[in-house]
Amino acid sequence: MAAGSAPEARGLMDEQTFLDNFNNLIYRHKTYLCYETERMQDDLWIPLDEYKGFLQNKSGSRRWERCHAESIFLGEIASWNLDTELRYRITVFISWSPCADCADELTKFLRENRHVNLRIFAARIYDWYQGYEAGLRALKAAGAEVAMMTFQEFEYCWKNFVDHQQDEDKPFPRWDNLDSEYERLTKKLAGILQNQED
Repeated sequence: MAAGSAPEARGLMDEQTFLDNFNNLIYRHKTYLCYETERMQDDLWIPLDEYKGFLQNKSGSRRWERCHAESIFLGEIASWNLDTELRYRITVFISWSPCADCADELTKFLRENRHVNLRIFAARIYDWYQGYEAGLRALKAAGAEVAMMTFQEFEYCWKNFVDHQQDEDKPFPRWDNLDSEYERLTKKLAGILQNQED
């Protein structure tokens, strides 16, 4: 989780952790979530660096003890005490799209916090359990932007959330078939968001 005593330890992810968990062709069981927050001021979005970082899901010894990354993140947002008189935009880059339960939690959050816009860019679609399609549609209906991560989003995360040790200019190492997998997942997501059948 993004924590540390020094400001520079705001929570940069290890390079290999990012590559292992965000690669849209590798199916890891962990979920990582990178986030950044902006506030509307004079029709411009101003970054709020104090509300930027990354976290991961936590698992217990029993299935019901699991805490998904989205639930942990919503707990983080609650601690920020965002001013309801101001407009905010939260952008999330996540290794798996929200499951049905997490989509429901995020939808409820958006309905209760109309002053917050949410953009979700996912590396992969979490389709292991039933209901994920309806959850993603509910998120969209609640005003969230839901999309798959393009090369540009992967590169942005690489530059803004990953610790490059000594080489800050190290380019994002594009993997083979990144674009074709993005296109396949985007087509699948579009079908889910357009389909009103469960």
